[in-house]
Formats: sequence, C-alpha cells, structure tokens
Amino acid sequence: MSEPKAERIAGRWRPILAWTLVGSWGAWAVVRLTGADRLPGFGVPVTPLLSLTPYVAAAAPVPVICAAVLRRWRATAVSAVVAAGLLTAVLPRVFAADQPQAAGPTIRVLSGNLMFSRVAPEYVYALIKRTGADVVSLQEFNPDEAAGLTKAGLDRLLPYHNLDPRWEANGSGIYSRFPLKPLPSQPGTAMAMPNAELELPGGRRLQITAVHPLPPISGPAFGKWRHDLRGLPAADPHGPVRILAGDYNASLDHAMLRSVLGRGYVDVADQAGKGLNPTWGVSMYGPPLSLDHILVDRRCAVRQVSVHDLPGSDHRAVLAELRLP
Repeated sequence: MSEPKAERIAGRWRPILAWTLVGSWGAWAVVRLTGADRLPGFGVPVTPLLSLTPYVAAAAPVPVICAAVLRRWRATAVSAVVAAGLLTAVLPRVFAADQPQAAGPTIRVLSGNLMFSRVAPEYVYALIKRTGADVVSLQEFNPDEAAGLTKAGLDRLLPYHNLDPRWEANGSGIYSRFPLKPLPSQPGTAMAMPNAELELPGGRRLQITAVHPLPPISGPAFGKWRHDLRGLPAADPHGPVRILAGDYNASLDHAMLRSVLGRGYVDVADQAGKGLNPTWGVSMYGPPLSLDHILVDRRCAVRQVSVHDLPGSDHRAVLAELRLP
C-alpha cells in the first residue's frame, strides 16, 4: 500500500522548515561570533541589524523546539549549538566582572545624547547636579543648548569645558569640574568629537573623548561610522587614563566596537553586569538597544553604573563611577 499523500507532504516540509530555521539563526550566529561584519562586503543592512542580537539570542530556543517537535534530530542538535553560541555572546553582559585593584581618586562620568538639543538645559543641569558628575560628555549639542546651560548655572558647577556646539546633530561638548586643557579633535570625523585632558587633584591626568559617529544606516554613513571608530585613540598603559564617552551608534555585538575595546578599554555597563540596559529607543522608538557607552582604560575599577532618562531625547544618559589606578 502506498504512503498516504498527507504523510508524503509532511515528510517533505518538516526537514525544510527545521533546517530553514536552523540556517536563519545559524547565519546570524556565524556573522556575530566570527566578527564578519568588519569584513569588506558587509555593511547595510547587516551592521544595523546586528544590534538586535540580544533579541535573536533570546529567541534562539525557537529553532531548537521546532526541530525537536518535527523530530529532526540532527537539526535539533545543530540548533542547540547555535543557541549556545548566541547565548554565550550575550549573557555575560548581565554578570558583573572582577575589577582591578585601583587606589586612585574616584570620579563620576556622565554621557548623554540630547537629540538635536531637545532636552531642556535646566533638566541637563539638574541631572548633572543630582548625579554629582565630575566630567560630562554631551552629544547632539547645539549653540542654544550651550547658552542655556550657561544661563542655568552649569559654568559654576563645572567651570571648565571644551565645547564644539553645532546645529542639527553635529555638535558635542565636554564639561569638567577639574582644570581642562583642550586637545586636538579627532581628525576627519563627520560630527564633532572633541578631546580634552583633565588635571585631577594631586596632579593626576585624565584624557577624555566625546564620541559620536554617524549611525551606519546608509552606505556613505557606514563608511564614515567605521572611519570614526577606527580613529579612536588607544589607551596607553603607561600614560594618562583614557575615557571614550558618547553615542557610538553601535552595540557590543558590532565587531567595530569590540575592536575599540581591544585597544585597552572596557565597557562600564558590561563590567557592572548592566550591559543589556537599553540606552536608545526606550521612550520614542524601538526596539530598545544599548548604543551609548562609556569605555574606560582597563586599569580603572568600575564601581557603579546607572542610566537616566533625558526627556525630549530618544537616548538615556549613562553615569559611571570609576576608581582610577
């Protein structure tokens, strides 16, 4: 007796469905785990989509369960390996890391994207005062915001600064409680990325860059995004402590950001077990992503990290308390 038609059809689509799901999650895992997004030929839309890796990892059990239900055991085994790889890349961000022995001064660093300076200067001033920030990096910072912060009294709270306010999303600025010497800005960047050297009590020096590359959402923007991240300075283990603070338009799932970490930095949120806390898309757009980062010299100890709403902006501010070496 011949096999019923329904069973023949089911016998064909079950492996197709199972392996299609395995292939979809598997291709994502290969790109993420090998850092293939840094290779020529990868750009838009692969690079922006990689920010969704935590969501893809959370859904990684789906192909495992489907393959098991369909009794495709090889597909089940392969999809389990894929799920393990994705979870291995993402889950460490929720666990605090051991910190180096640091005995230097403690400072608080705050970074926030003001979204075309739509955040009221009075609110920014109040946030800085409430958090006790010692040094602040602001992005999408225009001349009106700079004037408003002066009027609100920020120059009395943080009297030293290196500001490059520009219209639209192009400006950035650094404010400091400590004496500050402007350094040459990052060369050839699409948006302002000022540098400064701070002199802390006791003569300690600290260098900071306000980071804000273009979002990699088009071919030309992708090239500039990659250029700006490649141009960020490496930490010098024998020189002043370095901090890179801003809106990277990148997550820890981008090979370009991980390459910056490889130059002697750690991500403060990742170190504190808060690497999945979203900083973009929480209030206005979605899905929520972690695109704002404070990267610090790996000699520093990360003591506390928190995120703070910025009413009027699509970003949240990141605050880190650090102990310097």
